[in-house]
Amino acid sequence: MRVIAGRLRGRRIEAPRGSRVRPTYDRVRASVFDILGPDVEGARVLDLFAGSGALGIECISRGAGSVIFVEMDRDVATVLRANLESLGVSGSAVVVRGDALRLLAGAVPGGPFDIVFVDPPYGKGLEGAVLRRLSSWQGLAPGARVLVEHASGDEPGPEHGALVLERRERYGSTEVDFLRARRVGGKEAS
Repeated sequence: MRVIAGRLRGRRIEAPRGSRVRPTYDRVRASVFDILGPDVEGARVLDLFAGSGALGIECISRGAGSVIFVEMDRDVATVLRANLESLGVSGSAVVVRGDALRLLAGAVPGGPFDIVFVDPPYGKGLEGAVLRRLSSWQGLAPGARVLVEHASGDEPGPEHGALVLERRERYGSTEVDFLRARRVGGKEAS
């Protein structure tokens, strides 16, 4: 797997061995970043269920200000850290090893976040649980973008409190929902 665009374009990203990680396909990543466009430049990004870190690394390559990667599996987090080191971008990134849902119960250093990627293991119903937590979480910037990757047919729904579905794209057996924070802490986003 390789970085698609930006200053790291063409550089290799290693994926952990085995079935613990399902990297986002290049075609899906390219489309997602075409849709995000200039929103990535200077953004504070939170990559939940980070795996190899492909989504967050793509953000760094395209000029994101910082990325916090959250990964629970120790071995997968080790591969992620190695990717960041080999690409020379450790200064723009922090890897937090832990459970994404528990992490969202409090403050996450590096926020408030402009872009949040949610790419949990398919078929476990985690998308809805994470979106419910994010909908009232104080760590989102006004108007933040939340992108949820899930299996086709496992749609988490069009609205989750402060998060509203703006767009859904289908890529074979994968779908990506693009949500936006309309309120933060009970206040309307501007």
